[in-house]
Amino acid sequence: MLFKFIKREKARAISPSFLFTQSTIRRSLLMGLSVSLLSACAIFPRFSSLPDFDKEVSAGLEDISIAAIGLVGVPYRYGGNTPKGGFDCSGLIGYVYERTANKKLPRTTQEIGQVGFSLGNQTPAPGDLVFFNTQGGPHSHVGIYVGKGRFVHAPSKGGTVRLERITSPYWSQRYTEARRVVPSRY
Repeated sequence: MLFKFIKREKARAISPSFLFTQSTIRRSLLMGLSVSLLSACAIFPRFSSLPDFDKEVSAGLEDISIAAIGLVGVPYRYGGNTPKGGFDCSGLIGYVYERTANKKLPRTTQEIGQVGFSLGNQTPAPGDLVFFNTQGGPHSHVGIYVGKGRFVHAPSKGGTVRLERITSPYWSQRYTEARRVVPSRY
C-alpha cells in the first residue's frame, strides 16, 4: 500500500498540470522582469543632458524666431551674412539679431558663445541661441531656437537655411548649451 501511495505521488509531481504550472510561473516571472526593466528605462529620459524641449516658455523674443523662420531656404555661403549673399551659421545669427533686436553680435560662433548667459539645463525660449559641438568645440555651430523642439540654422556648404528638430539623434548628441543674449522683451 505504501508503495502505491509513493508511486501515485511521484506521478502527480510530474503530471502535465504541474509542468504547466511551472511553465506559467516561469513566464509570469519573465514578463514581470521585462515590465520592470522597461519601466525603469522610462524613468530616465533618452536625452538626459538636454532641456525639456516639449515645455513651452517665453522670454518675449518671438520676433527673433519669426525672423529666422522667414530666412529658411536662403543658400549657405561660408562667411555670408545677408539673404542676398547667403549665410553661414554665425552670419545668420548676427543678421537676425541686428535687424530684430538691434543687437550687434560678434562675427564668429565661438565669440557669440561668450555673449549673454547660459541657460544651463533650463528650457530655451523662442529666440534663444542653441550651440552644438560639430567640429570639436562646444561652440562650433549655432542656431536660433524657435520653439517646439526646433531650431533654424545655416547648416553647411551646399545646404540652405533650414528648420530642424533639436531632438534628432544627430543634433541631440552634439547639443552643448542654450544662451540668452538679449534681455527678455528687449
